[in-house]
Amino acid sequence: MAAMSDPALDALMLPFADRRLAWPGAGALFLRAREGAALHAHAPRAALVCEQSFRPEYDALQRAGFSVRADGDDAFPLVLVLPPRQRDEARALLAEALARTSPGGTVVASMPNDAGARSGQADFEAQLGPASVLSKHKCRVFWATTAGADAGLAADWRALDAPRPILDGRWTSRPGVFAWDRIDPASALLAAQLPATLSGHGADLGAGWGFLSDQVLSRCPAVTALDVVEAERRALDCAHVNLQAHAERVALDFLWHDVTAGLPARYDFIVTNPPFHALRGEPRPELGRAFIAAAADALRPGGALWLVANRQLPYEEMFDARFASARLVAQQGGFKVVEAVRGR
Repeated sequence: MAAMSDPALDALMLPFADRRLAWPGAGALFLRAREGAALHAHAPRAALVCEQSFRPEYDALQRAGFSVRADGDDAFPLVLVLPPRQRDEARALLAEALARTSPGGTVVASMPNDAGARSGQADFEAQLGPASVLSKHKCRVFWATTAGADAGLAADWRALDAPRPILDGRWTSRPGVFAWDRIDPASALLAAQLPATLSGHGADLGAGWGFLSDQVLSRCPAVTALDVVEAERRALDCAHVNLQAHAERVALDFLWHDVTAGLPARYDFIVTNPPFHALRGEPRPELGRAFIAAAADALRPGGALWLVANRQLPYEEMFDARFASARLVAQQGGFKVVEAVRGR
């Protein structure tokens, strides 16, 4: 898919572009790192360690030649961070940035104005004290050293996005994961339409914290194996916890994987509630089409795709082009459920 502009990343590099900040010889850490032109222009690859739990961004950084990993615990004299929109998750990430900064080091954060930049700066300053600030690209970048940090507040905030029980304790989830504290109504609609006759080796694409996978395993006794496929590792870790009750009966595989890159196995059936927004919140209906294409390639002859999507999303041409048949199973609450069968 074509690369998109990233104003928050552009703003994050401003203090280095105008030499208000210098790159430390001992290197830097970039939390929730994203690849982009501004990073290539101002961040020396050899002096930057990137951490990213979202697989498409992880893969993009790796392809670009940056050192990237999912997580870590070492400290650096400079820590860059792109906080997310969800406030508890963002506060926890800022606290993580402080904890990963060497004494006397600098933390730099950037947020879009329409994604909470003002409150993000307030939270940043609550932890680190008064910040230097620049505004450009409809974003705000702010930075400060650790000299005035409130370590106690940061310690409290660091746990704000920790996994926790939700929905009367039946499930485990965490802030920042899609529909983190509720059952997504589209997934609930799809679960209610699934036939109990699903069997064999299946996959849940974009599984989130595991609700739809659990419904498949609870309702379909002939399922023998299920691949739980999710691009966000923070969600996949929760799914691993939520599905352990099924592990003795069914072979479960948890794949931290970008579905749009294709699938590594062949399946008898696939279920999915595909995303239609990108990581930064912009509409991306092509993501759903990529999920449909990946499913069509991975299904065995006669295998079925069960998909739920917003009713207005134009997926019908994909079904016509890639499947032998497709039928509208249900429409409710602005969503549609489709079963598409691959030809034999």
